[in-house]
Amino acid sequence: MLGELLADPSMSRLRRSLTLSYADPAVGAGLDALYADFVRPGDLVFDLGAHVGDRTGSFRRLGARVVAVEPQPLCVRALRALYGPDDRVTVVEAACGARPGRTRLHVNSVNPTVSTASPHFVRAAHGADGWRHEVWDEELEVPLVTVDGLIDRFGVPAFVKIDVEGLEDQVLAGLTRPLAALSFEITTIQRELAVTCLSRLTGLGFARFNLALGDAMSLAPDDWRSAAELAACLRALPDEANSGDVYCRPA
Repeated sequence: MLGELLADPSMSRLRRSLTLSYADPAVGAGLDALYADFVRPGDLVFDLGAHVGDRTGSFRRLGARVVAVEPQPLCVRALRALYGPDDRVTVVEAACGARPGRTRLHVNSVNPTVSTASPHFVRAAHGADGWRHEVWDEELEVPLVTVDGLIDRFGVPAFVKIDVEGLEDQVLAGLTRPLAALSFEITTIQRELAVTCLSRLTGLGFARFNLALGDAMSLAPDDWRSAAELAACLRALPDEANSGDVYCRPA
């Protein structure tokens, strides 16, 4: 199926993402090793901002049921082509935010992985080092769901992955109950948004936090920190660190 997607002219925008996500088995093995600390066979996992589903694939290899939430129609087509035959993967075509409804998605047609429903993210990226070449040149209206709504529909997940390009605080605003673990993406162009997310998560009962920068697929097992300690770390990051993911556990 991957070969068919890569050969499909209508998937040309996603060809690079699909190749990076699936062509090298070592990438998948690294993801599996990372998420094995959070996901067990039979678990339910939410993949929020699934894009082309590399994390969805890892969660499935680990034996989880997956709800993959993605607002971009082209990415949804890829997800359904790759995982449609799998009855343990449910694809939800929507963005995730603070309340249900509809929202405007700013699409980067050259680099769809950084498409976003956050105009603040687009403004923060404008002129920033590492982001100057990015252009959000299309817009479309998409449905909006909440984590609480997904829980009501599918059940309580063992792990939630959040990768929504600057809308992380809104996603967490749509969650009102404790969970076993989650991760959310951070960028150095929006450090204070990440700090806001840490505060929100502390209020939800999370107390230990770890950080993987860039494409690193490992965590330092002895480097779990408090929210205040991780906030200080995020503020001290050099701009060129660019992005990463914060992993969160309760006390």
